[in-house]
Amino acid sequence: MKINVVELIRIDMPLVSPFRTSFGVETGRDVLVVRLETDDAQGWGECVALADPLYSSEYTDAAQRVVAEQLVPRLFAAGEVTTARFGEVVASVRGHRMAKSAVETALLDAELRASGVSLSRYLGAISTEVVSGVSVGIQDTIPELLDVVGAYLDAGYPRIKLKIEPGWDVTPVAAVREHFGDDVLLQVDANSAYRRSDARHLAGLDAFDLLLLEQPLDEEDVVGHAGLARMVRTPICLDESIVSARAAYEAIRIGACAVVNIKPGRVGGYLEARRVHDACAAAGVPVWAGGMLETGIGRAANLALAGLSNFTLPSDISGSDRYYAQDLTEPFVLIDGRIPIPTGPGIGVIPLPEVLAELCTCRTTLTP
Repeated sequence: MKINVVELIRIDMPLVSPFRTSFGVETGRDVLVVRLETDDAQGWGECVALADPLYSSEYTDAAQRVVAEQLVPRLFAAGEVTTARFGEVVASVRGHRMAKSAVETALLDAELRASGVSLSRYLGAISTEVVSGVSVGIQDTIPELLDVVGAYLDAGYPRIKLKIEPGWDVTPVAAVREHFGDDVLLQVDANSAYRRSDARHLAGLDAFDLLLLEQPLDEEDVVGHAGLARMVRTPICLDESIVSARAAYEAIRIGACAVVNIKPGRVGGYLEARRVHDACAAAGVPVWAGGMLETGIGRAANLALAGLSNFTLPSDISGSDRYYAQDLTEPFVLIDGRIPIPTGPGIGVIPLPEVLAELCTCRTTLTP
């Protein structure tokens, strides 16, 4: 394909309620959207980087500069390019996986729309819908937490993930388990908030029959996770540490995790995300689809990936109304605890023009 235009669009997406994790409180998302035009189609991609470098070293302003000044010029210089060649074209740019993922997704979306193929079919999905879980942020009090969890269970979410941090871990988990019973699928996410010295304390979570304990230690401390896995019964899941298929293979090889969370933006795009899935499947390690508060653009693409065979645990892909009063696309709706995977060409959705116009804060157009 020959790329004629790349447009970088910044969107201000307010959240329906503040979302607190161990690394901060979010009240909205400053989203970078990439729109790409070829002779035959247009494609859309979403950068999942947050406004500040807290979850990862990448953040929205820097991602836009990398896309505009490094990635897109290389695409234009390459002339005819395919998604399969994208990694090779931008290989000289080190890191910046979230920025690369946004451009790769837009390129893949355009390529698949031109050929009339859905992303789910292209990736090899075997499911038509995805079991949806919900992520519950840190609350001010236990009663507030129970109210929030109860509301999500009433809404039909079959799995609850609790964000935890030192001082907000065993007690709230115990309260949720006692109040709602043993049948509720429950897991926790620490976002790297603990140290190796907290192993004995984290073992206190073993009493609550959790699906998994997600990323308790620093993202670079894979060896520490291997040691922790020998000290707790709850399965260790890695998130921030898994930046590639190679990283997943090495973590599994040393026993650092029994489960892997896959976020395409974190690993550089959907092609690498599929490779992570395949590496885990070959090792007999189950995976599940994480989330980064995506709009409908990222949510649609994540659903396509989550339809692959080794995604055997409930996802973090919630309905649009979990985070946004108005999504950027037609809303994704929870139906009997599941969300259908889009079947249209490419990612299967496009932004609603009136919503895009209302929420857009800046547009930058790049041409060869």
